[in-house]
Amino acid sequence: MKPVLYPLRTANGTIVTRGWPMDPRPGERVDHPHHVGLWFNYGNVNGLDFWNNSTAIPAEQKSGFGTIKHVAVKNMIADDKKAELEVTMNWQKPDGANLLKQDTKYIFTKEGEQLAIELITKLTSLKEDVTFSDNKEGLLGIRLARELEHPSTEPQKFTDANGIPTDVAKLNNAGVTGKYRSSEGFEGDNVWSTRGKWVNLNGQIGDERVSLVILDNPKNVGYPTYWHARGYGLFAANPLGQKEFSKGKETLNYKLKAGQSVVFRYKVLINAGSNLSDTEVNKKFLEFAVPR
Repeated sequence: MKPVLYPLRTANGTIVTRGWPMDPRPGERVDHPHHVGLWFNYGNVNGLDFWNNSTAIPAEQKSGFGTIKHVAVKNMIADDKKAELEVTMNWQKPDGANLLKQDTKYIFTKEGEQLAIELITKLTSLKEDVTFSDNKEGLLGIRLARELEHPSTEPQKFTDANGIPTDVAKLNNAGVTGKYRSSEGFEGDNVWSTRGKWVNLNGQIGDERVSLVILDNPKNVGYPTYWHARGYGLFAANPLGQKEFSKGKETLNYKLKAGQSVVFRYKVLINAGSNLSDTEVNKKFLEFAVPR
């Protein structure tokens, strides 16, 4: 129900994203079928849920969900230093009418054993005003490989924006090594619903130490972003859900007038062979934050 980047790998080829439902691997969780690879969407756009839509939604409930359709590859280049992919997508209502146009440039680079994916996403409202009502389901998300989850101590239940509960089971924790750490010093599950310039997920897959980092950018709406980062494997930055994450102390309800645009910039680092320190991540953040 949306375009995604899948799978994400380290420079050595190790996959850091969950395989299910596209390519199931033994021992993985099978919850939240809308969590696939790396994606960009939101849970309440003019009342439509783009985040939770998947092939698992019954036909009689589809009227409440939006779909993001790939339209075109506008540009694709690669050389010894970087690769770029520019694509256009349409955010569509259930009747197929286009609500938003999305233009995204992905910039892929490699420095030693560290891969980086920079995303520059421009959203343009089309024929009508668009409101991104405060909602916890958003905005840039990654679903992690089992090894990068936090060890689970008990089964949990999570409820989406439509009040639909999803059970997340307790599984065998063998080889499960993930731990979030934010720019503000929060760790583990305590990162959820806090603001931060970046979050670094450290872990190990087999014999390979891995760090997976999402960097926010000072130019983004709602900077520094709130983190919708869950120990069961959802790693997401959400600057638009402020009422949900602040327990009502803040409200954004971001709006675009018809014809207006907004740009979001993020950078994802995939570091292989070692776990990145705060100092190393801060250095990368400052490089990304400097105006160009």
